Amino acid sequence: MGMNMSLVNLLALNVHEVEELVQGLGWPRYRTQQLMKWLYQHRVVDVDAMTNLSKIDRTRLQQVATIQRDSMISRQIASDGTGKYVWRLGDDLAIETVLIPEDRRRTLCLSSQVGCTLDCGFCLTAQMGMKRNLRAHEIVGQVLNVQADLPEGEHLTSLVFMGMGEPLMNFDAVADAIQRLSNIEWGLGFSPRRMTVSTAGWIPRFPDIRRLGVNLAISLNGTTNAQRERLMPAVNRRYDLETLLQACRDYVQSSERPLTFEYVLLAGINDAPEDAHRLGSLLRGIRCKVNLIPFNAFPGNAFQRPTPDVIDVFQQIVRSRGLDVFLRKSRGDDVLGACGQLGRSASEVSEALSTDSHKRALPIYAKS
Repeated sequence: MGMNMSLVNLLALNVHEVEELVQGLGWPRYRTQQLMKWLYQHRVVDVDAMTNLSKIDRTRLQQVATIQRDSMISRQIASDGTGKYVWRLGDDLAIETVLIPEDRRRTLCLSSQVGCTLDCGFCLTAQMGMKRNLRAHEIVGQVLNVQADLPEGEHLTSLVFMGMGEPLMNFDAVADAIQRLSNIEWGLGFSPRRMTVSTAGWIPRFPDIRRLGVNLAISLNGTTNAQRERLMPAVNRRYDLETLLQACRDYVQSSERPLTFEYVLLAGINDAPEDAHRLGSLLRGIRCKVNLIPFNAFPGNAFQRPTPDVIDVFQQIVRSRGLDVFLRKSRGDDVLGACGQLGRSASEVSEALSTDSHKRALPIYAKS
């Protein structure tokens, strides 16, 4: 084990670092692409499986490198087929990833931080606080691991950075992960159009995310500064509603991709007809669609989901203002896997691992 600790994990290296490793071994440059293809296209978990390297070269590589993915602690399947995975990271922290199957589509909801930098009151992840940023390979690892867990012939079709964390506050790792996920020559080959990054409104990174060519979703959740101040104090104090909406207008002017606005509906807080009218006015002239997300309850939270009638009226008003508006169905809420519900399982696991590292006593979750 001690010897293994000094080995570099190939998945932890970006393409330039793999290039340096190849140079250090005195190998030709094309080896970089060979190694990257084995990691991301063939998805090997053992250097010995890299069969277009000679036995001598594989042995040489094994002396300095290994391939390590994060291990699965649990997989819970909700009654609607949504899967929630809990992964154990190298430092015994844990994160969650959610797989949403719908018809032939398979959408994977990725985490970008352990916990979250922000403090949105309607989100369970925020209660964890911020443990640390994920590294690029820990983000991509969620994709590799879930793809490996899918039945033969099934493939992930869309990736959404909507799990634990604020992706734009861990931008460098997210951008590196997106490169590995989208690269066609050696990476996983996902189209950037099939990837969506969701933000609570971290404006300084808007130009950077636009350059990546992925979709951007804005978690709006209020039609006044007072509402956003109550629901999302940390981000709204930095960038108020007017500043955020101006940044959104600037964004769509220089991007071919429309924006998505996400709006969590909270009973008696932001679900009144006047909110719906205000939302229509605020978004006028911005190329966008609106996703309405009825609040997903979790233990210990005072917010409530509006009644179906209230949701329906809200949607009709926003639609009457000329906006494309969709109601997002709650998926996986019976295993705390729905929007805003992530974090509890990961928190319990991290706590168990840190308090008793010898026994490794873990909370028990259903594995199916």
